[in-house]
Amino acid sequence: MSTISAADVNKLRQMTGAGMMDCKKALTESNGDFEAAVDYLRKKGAKVSAARADREAKEGAVIAKTSPDRKLGVIVQLSCETDFVAKNEDFVKFAQSIADLALAHKPANAEALKALPFDGATLAERITDQVGKIGEKIDVVRYEIIEGENIVSYIHGANRLGVLVSLNLASNDANSVAGKDVAMQVAALNPIAVDKDDVDPTVIAREIEIGKEQARAEGKPEAMLEKIAQGKLGKFYKDSTLMNQEFVKDGSKTIAQMLNEVEKGLAVKAFVRVALG
Repeated sequence: MSTISAADVNKLRQMTGAGMMDCKKALTESNGDFEAAVDYLRKKGAKVSAARADREAKEGAVIAKTSPDRKLGVIVQLSCETDFVAKNEDFVKFAQSIADLALAHKPANAEALKALPFDGATLAERITDQVGKIGEKIDVVRYEIIEGENIVSYIHGANRLGVLVSLNLASNDANSVAGKDVAMQVAALNPIAVDKDDVDPTVIAREIEIGKEQARAEGKPEAMLEKIAQGKLGKFYKDSTLMNQEFVKDGSKTIAQMLNEVEKGLAVKAFVRVALG
């Protein structure tokens, strides 16, 4: 059995908001597996926050940009070690220039992006120059690209979070405004998928199992567990899939309903959300 350290217990507490003893027991029962420990807590009915295991302190700038015709969008996350550097005007301009480079060349991934020519050298070499100049380790730690009919970008919180949303109909003033609202929704609520059909089957199976265990812990009869779990799954879809979420600006309608009212048939095809941490 794995040895559970105080640091492990504290990490799970920070991730979930659950009590210290509950976290220790969850880690013990799951042999130190943090994801399994979160599931254990949920099955036992503990209130678990939306914090994720990967939320470790990292600084930098997230830049989301689209091409003038809105057929292409990119997000670049340029990391650094301190908030002081992240807020530096030259650092942010460097991050923006990397996003411009990505828009111009459409590289397939971050490594291809860093291999592109940039200011008389490769981008990778210019990043190394910046490391020497700034005195901190910096790097392009994430790069995302979307192509489509109508890409909308949004940056939140002084370059701490960026979103791209791909809509299925050609850009016009009304649906571009709606797309910005959707991007803000993605930033705020962090959905896991566009719609029900896009959710990973393993996630669905996991939610059903958790729903059954919660109902069992409440003393519900075994014959009712599947039905109860399916009901909880419906709430999960409503909370966690973008098109089924309540529109934050008008809770009387879902995102799907809001978009269809703006333009018949308007829908989200894809989205990307990148945040520091």
